[in-house]
Amino acid sequence: MSIPATKTARQARIIELVIGGDIHSQAELADLLAADGVQVTQATLSRDLVELEAVRVRSPEGGLVYAVPQAGADRSPASGITRETLDARLAGLCKDLLVTAEASANLVILRTPPGAAQYFASAIDHSVLPGILGTIAGDDTIMIVCRDPQGGGAVAQKFLDMAR
Repeated sequence: MSIPATKTARQARIIELVIGGDIHSQAELADLLAADGVQVTQATLSRDLVELEAVRVRSPEGGLVYAVPQAGADRSPASGITRETLDARLAGLCKDLLVTAEASANLVILRTPPGAAQYFASAIDHSVLPGILGTIAGDDTIMIVCRDPQGGGAVAQKFLDMAR
């Protein structure tokens, strides 16, 4: 993964790390960022956490972990969201929003009702589907770029299966 040395990119990676697993301390978060090639001072990391409205919450195991408000209507803090939760969310969106899915080589085109594509694309980008490099969304169309040069067909079928 290549992360630019910008505040926006750093904060986006912090959100991904906090939502993706239990982060117990700023030192642990700084180590994870460093593993991604992002060097950050403790003061900068502390400011980032304040700007992201990160809080420490009690995890199901009983320890304190960082959490950040979720995007969208539900602003409750989220940390360590499971793969099953993300899969269920994406499947629900497929059932509600997917109109068509078509593939060509490593590209997939998804159609949604007007106004839904950007929200749906954001959910895809934050999902844990390993074959997806990223999305581009318009008003009612999403283009997915797959990692496999011929993987579009399988990814399109996965979306169609989730919509059933």
